[in-house]
Amino acid sequence: MRVPDAKVALSTASVYPESTATAFEVAARLGYDGVEVMVWTDPVSQDVEALRRLSDYHQVPILAVHAPCLLITQRVWSTDPWVKLRRARAAAEKLGASTVVVHPPFRWQRQYARDFVTGIWRMADETDVRFAVENMYPWRYKDREMLAYAPEWDVTKDDYRHFTVDLSHAATARTDALAMVDRMGDRLGHVHLADGRGSAKDEHLVPGRGTQPCAELLERLAVSGFDGHVVIEVNTRRAMSAAEREADLAEALAFTRLHLASASRGTRA
Repeated sequence: MRVPDAKVALSTASVYPESTATAFEVAARLGYDGVEVMVWTDPVSQDVEALRRLSDYHQVPILAVHAPCLLITQRVWSTDPWVKLRRARAAAEKLGASTVVVHPPFRWQRQYARDFVTGIWRMADETDVRFAVENMYPWRYKDREMLAYAPEWDVTKDDYRHFTVDLSHAATARTDALAMVDRMGDRLGHVHLADGRGSAKDEHLVPGRGTQPCAELLERLAVSGFDGHVVIEVNTRRAMSAAEREADLAEALAFTRLHLASASRGTRA
């Protein structure tokens, strides 16, 4: 067996409603290769020096920074989305993270949406940090569908240097995740690994508990020599205890490493 090039990180969102600090503790205890910091309402997630101290204390590197793109983070790091991205880039550079994850704009952010593709290219040209734009999904209520993101929830319809693929989002969009990965090609720079069953809700299940091709994607990444990061971004809010949450995150890590590891004969073929 060969050791895959891709590192497996824990998203700090995976311990919610526990804190960013808890995510570093869990990542260190379970043996993750690093963390992706979700910048959100937790003050520690917004504080570069606090994050550096956590990383140093637990000896867990910060591999990626997720810019504050969620509805609940509209006022985090400014209300100007470009300021948010500049601060995310600066945080990544200071923390040694290679990737900033960013969502496409909401449709009501009209000017931001109009300038988004060219703006992301401009920012990508100014740094070695990857801006990896993440696939999203239509919002659904009963039989109605609303296109909440612009220019597209399917980011492969626009021209970006790097992509993030999120399998839970693919499940919610009811789209073929592997076909999307094919369209991304060598511009796939980052993976959010989570499962889903096609519900209208973004489920973020532990890999292997839904219908998404999590194992197939990981095996494909191993064979292709993917050198980005695979980030476990799962929902553990229903865990009844810290032990149950850690068991879920240990299962997700074991699943990921098992399927990333490829037979040396297969990689030579």
